[in-house]
Amino acid sequence: MALINEDEALIAAALNGSAFAWEKLVKRYESRVYNQGLRLMGNPADAMDLCQEVFLGVYRNLHRFRGDAKFSSWLFRIAHNKSVDLNRRKRLMMVQAKPWSQEEDDGLDMYPAATGFEPDEKLDQSQANTQVMTMLAQLPMDQRLIVELKIYQSLTFEEIADMQDISTNTAKTRFYTALKKLKVVSEKDHVLP
Repeated sequence: MALINEDEALIAAALNGSAFAWEKLVKRYESRVYNQGLRLMGNPADAMDLCQEVFLGVYRNLHRFRGDAKFSSWLFRIAHNKSVDLNRRKRLMMVQAKPWSQEEDDGLDMYPAATGFEPDEKLDQSQANTQVMTMLAQLPMDQRLIVELKIYQSLTFEEIADMQDISTNTAKTRFYTALKKLKVVSEKDHVLP
């Protein structure tokens, strides 16, 4: 509850022209938006583009935030819409989409470093992140978005359904269908122990 109240205070201050409040609001959510973008877009450059577009959109429309929902829900709805737009533009620009590959820069070095990790733990985490991103890249965008919102953003099916303008049952169906696909991929590739 304190986080919500602090968000509201920062929003009010930012709307009154406080650059410090705006910066603090961005810093609070930028890594979550970037990481969502990395999982959805598949590469660091597109994730960074998404992050910039999201915060530019939030800045331009902050006065429209009514407070009916949590600020984070509103922010991730904007991120969702921007990721769909970026994917559409990307598909239009590319005749044939090039799948994300492990040979490319995976951008995992851009994740915030956790304190106390030993080098072998960092390597294990990096390999696990690469596997997750590879598996998520195999899902259709609508299912990838549901997985992102449910698992990484901890939204309820009701919040996801509202965000995507679908029924709660459709959100659940897409989520569980995606999990089944991920399970098949992990078993096929022996990703899980």
